[in-house]
Amino acid sequence: MTLLAETSAVMTKTRELCAAIADDAHFTKLQQAVERFLSDDGARLMYQTVHQRGEELHHKQHSGVKLAPTEIREFEAARDALMSNEVAAAFLDAQDELESLQKTIGKYVNMTLELGRVPTEQDIAESEKGGCCGGGGCGC
Repeated sequence: MTLLAETSAVMTKTRELCAAIADDAHFTKLQQAVERFLSDDGARLMYQTVHQRGEELHHKQHSGVKLAPTEIREFEAARDALMSNEVAAAFLDAQDELESLQKTIGKYVNMTLELGRVPTEQDIAESEKGGCCGGGGCGC
């Protein structure tokens, strides 16, 4: 039997982890914030506008073009308005937290595969500082 077989211990525990995440009250709250944002056309449009304008300014700046103070002020005002929108702010917070959860779980799984054991707190701390397996400096 392989690790990916439907009845393997690894797949059973993977489904248990997924169930624990899906059943968590805080996760449900984060999902609701995302769904609320997706159903709010005004918040979505505001987000898209700020995101696109930020990309435009970023590309302009990296092309060597100096940004005009009015461009910066207008962008900052739009960003501030976005952050003061309760639905959009909750979405952005939820998005950050969900991405952090995904990265943390991924880090543990990746380090387990690399180390051949469950990573310790010290292993995780070293990887965050760019240590052996985090920075790739030891051939991991």
